[in-house]
Amino acid sequence: MNLRIPALAVAAALAATTVQAAETVNVYSSRHYQADKMIYANFEKKTGIRVNVVEGNVNALFERLRREGRNSPADVLITVDAGNLGRAQSAGLFQPFKSDVIEKAVPAALREPTGLWTGLTMRARVIMYDKTRVKPSQLSTYENLSDPKWKGKILVRSSNHIYNQSLVASLIAAHGVTKVEAWAKGIVANLARKPKGGDRDQIKAVAAGEGDIAISNTYYLGLLSASKSAADKAVVAKIGVFFPNHRDRGTHVNVSGAGLTKYAPNKANGIKFIEYLVSKEVQELVARENFEYPVREDVEMAPVVASWGKFKRDDLNVSIIGKNNPAAVKLLDRVGWR
Repeated sequence: MNLRIPALAVAAALAATTVQAAETVNVYSSRHYQADKMIYANFEKKTGIRVNVVEGNVNALFERLRREGRNSPADVLITVDAGNLGRAQSAGLFQPFKSDVIEKAVPAALREPTGLWTGLTMRARVIMYDKTRVKPSQLSTYENLSDPKWKGKILVRSSNHIYNQSLVASLIAAHGVTKVEAWAKGIVANLARKPKGGDRDQIKAVAAGEGDIAISNTYYLGLLSASKSAADKAVVAKIGVFFPNHRDRGTHVNVSGAGLTKYAPNKANGIKFIEYLVSKEVQELVARENFEYPVREDVEMAPVVASWGKFKRDDLNVSIIGKNNPAAVKLLDRVGWR
C-alpha cells in the first residue's frame, strides 16, 4: 500500500486547517451577565467559530469604535436599551443587513426598520409597589404618577440613566414634549428622595419603607428573587408588580440589542452570530438565567416572571425611542430630574 501523500494535497489540507482555525467573530458588548458567557461558549461548540469578546462601558465602546474606524476588528456590537442602540445608529456605527431568520423570529416593533439592529431581549419598565401600603387598584398609568396623591412616595433612579430617558422618549412619542414636560415636573415633585442608585436600590428602598412605589425594569426583581440572601428574599416578598397603561397603549418595553458594525471584517460570521442570539435555544437560556422577556413569541418566560402576569406591550417601534432620546435628555434636565 502506498502511504505517500502528494505535497500539493498536504499543502491544501494545511491551508484548509488554517482557514478553519481563523474562523472568528469579534463582539463588543456592554452586557455583563453570566448567561452571555454561556451563549458564547455554546455558539463556539455549535459552529466552530471562535467568539472574541471585548466587554466595556457603552460610551467607552462607542468611542473605541469611532477611534478604530475602518481598522476596527469588531463585527457585532451588543448593548442594552434602544436609546443606546439609537445613539450608535446616529454615530454611524452600524451597517444594514438582511436576515430572514431574524425577521421571522423578532416582531417588527422590536427591530430597527432598515435592518441596522435588532432587539434580543425585552425589559418592561413597571411600577413596583409595597403590597402592604399600596393596592393595585390605586395604580393605572405612567401619566397618573404625576398626581399629587403620590407626593413623597415615588422612588426612581437618576435621569442620567438611559432607562429613564427611554421611558420619557416613549411618552414623548405618545403625547409630545409639552405635555410630557408637565408630567415630569409632577414626578420630580412626588419623589420620596433625590434619585440615587440603580433599579435594585429603588426596589429595596420601597421594601424598607422609604417610598411606596418604584419605577424599575422587571428583570431586577427576577435577579433579586434568585438571590441566596435572606434579606433579598424578604424584599421580594414585599413587592408587587404593576404593568402601567395595560388598558390603553400598553406598558413601555425596551430591548437589549445587536447590530453588525459598519466595517465588520467577518460579516457572514457576525450575521450568523446575531441569528443565533434570537434562536429558541438562546432565548430560553436568557429567559431562564437572566429573567428577561424573550423577543420570540414561542418561548416561555421564567416561572417568577410569568407569576407577575401577562401584559399588553406598547407596540411603538423601539427605534423611535432612540430618535427621541435627545429631546428626552433636554426635557429631563429642564425639570430638574437629577
